[in-house]
Amino acid sequence: MERNLALEVVRATEAAALAAARFIGRGDERAADRAACDAMRKALNSIPFDGKIVIGEGEQGSTDLLYAGEIVGTGIGPEVDVALDALEGPHLCASGGPNALSCVALAERGKVLKCPDTYMDKIACGPIGRGVINLDRSPTDNLKALAEAKKVYVEDLRVAILDRPRHEKLITEVRKAGAGIKLLPAGDLAAGVATTRPESEIDLLIGAGGAHQGVLAASAIRSAGGEMQARFAPRNQQEAEACLSCGILDLKRRFTLEELAGDNVMFAATGVTTGDYLYGVRFFSGGARTNSVMMRSKTRTLRYIEALHHFDFKPEY
Repeated sequence: MERNLALEVVRATEAAALAAARFIGRGDERAADRAACDAMRKALNSIPFDGKIVIGEGEQGSTDLLYAGEIVGTGIGPEVDVALDALEGPHLCASGGPNALSCVALAERGKVLKCPDTYMDKIACGPIGRGVINLDRSPTDNLKALAEAKKVYVEDLRVAILDRPRHEKLITEVRKAGAGIKLLPAGDLAAGVATTRPESEIDLLIGAGGAHQGVLAASAIRSAGGEMQARFAPRNQQEAEACLSCGILDLKRRFTLEELAGDNVMFAATGVTTGDYLYGVRFFSGGARTNSVMMRSKTRTLRYIEALHHFDFKPEY
């Protein structure tokens, strides 16, 4: 892929974010998610590429659009694998919480890790942590290593962890080590990507969260020069068998960032609600303002776009 398709795919994340934003705080997760999916699909199908969804809104039969295996794009142009989440954090959108966003990752065929909708244990940080953190080490050891690399005290670090009962021991250990914690109600994708931005309040992401969100985060983190490692953590036998069917034969294997996201990966995201990485959609009379990012791992180029959308002039995809 010689052309930076993220520059075009961002139109799809913008469209999905604008559609979902109409439902911010209205308590209807399904309506928000459906609106985002409809808008994203229309926009993707206007883009000149031959895309196959490998991570989407579900398996064929469980959803009628943006499912794994669906072909998107005009069919003319480069063949790419597509990983997407039209609305990451539908509950966050419906409740008006932070970190809801829309995102798409693209890679050459076979270069995005195909995985089931299960959990994975993750650790992620920015570029300074490359070669420093390790999922096989304890949280305390990782905090000490990252603090040394950043030339700060452990007490200066902020760690993002999903606020879940399964993380009780992890939270206790991180606090005992001296680091501060940002407990996330949801949305570990945005928090993971935020570790790569020096001005963010998050230095490290640790804990178990969605595998699909993990692969999407890895695409962005690799493009930004950060570090991430993961290990699948299926919750039951059915999910373990789903991992096997995807070719994940060793559930104890630690996946590197390079294994999670391909050599030439591209990523685009648009904020729905303001969060740790992007600002949310803000409506004004006759239009709206969006905040997006486009990344490309091949060149390590990051572009941030603040766009004004005037609805009287917007295209119908």
